[in-house]
Amino acid sequence: MLYPLFWLLASSFKPENEIFGSLTLWPSEFRFDNYTEGWNALPQSFTLFYVNSAIVTVLSVIGNLISCSFAAYAFARLSFTGRRFLFALMMMTLMIPYHVVLIPQYVQFLRLGWVDTYLPLVVPRFLASDAFFIFLMVQFFRQLPRELDEAAMIDGCSPFKIYWAIILPLSLPAMGTAAIFSLIWVWEDFLAPLIYLNDIKSYTVPLALRLFLDQEGKSAYGQMFAMSVLSLVPVVIFFVLFQKLIVRGIATSGMK
Repeated sequence: MLYPLFWLLASSFKPENEIFGSLTLWPSEFRFDNYTEGWNALPQSFTLFYVNSAIVTVLSVIGNLISCSFAAYAFARLSFTGRRFLFALMMMTLMIPYHVVLIPQYVQFLRLGWVDTYLPLVVPRFLASDAFFIFLMVQFFRQLPRELDEAAMIDGCSPFKIYWAIILPLSLPAMGTAAIFSLIWVWEDFLAPLIYLNDIKSYTVPLALRLFLDQEGKSAYGQMFAMSVLSLVPVVIFFVLFQKLIVRGIATSGMK
């Protein structure tokens, strides 16, 4: 499992002719030029691509946490007509491949004039479009004692007040788990940005990495691997900082 990562890291320091011409992981000479040259090798600096990915990722994570926690709270703690049916319908969407809805979504966003903007990547996150996170939070919310809601209702709290003041503070493990999974999936997403983004100035990091591969000319594999290593840094840092919340969230959400 770790060998591809070691190979990627080692190849980012190798000269171009050694990447596929040598089986050893240890480079004959360490070339840090792959990092310095790769950062500015494309028509736009990699700083721009990092900023673009950060904008999309941060907004997507915030949208997922807000909208999915709202939906999960309604399914787990409120009583309304058709709750079981709507929950089952939502769970069925987990079995629908993304490629099935890709063309209808693209046509819809094209008519709205959202193509070549970040709106198709961000707005659905604020509409509870990720059923997996809703299910994860529902499992966690169901384990919280109902007596907390009843005591709050006696004190005059509205459903939103119960959600904001009681349920949400107790749900940090589940929220942390949803945040890290959402960050990883959005940061590494290649297909959706490829479909909706046309201007290179709007490209995210995965799209920018593809530009190092030239089908007609010479591909800069060393620089691409160097930028690939740097693209993993934010995900690794975020995971290390919040791994305790992730483990607690999975262990207490029925996702063992």
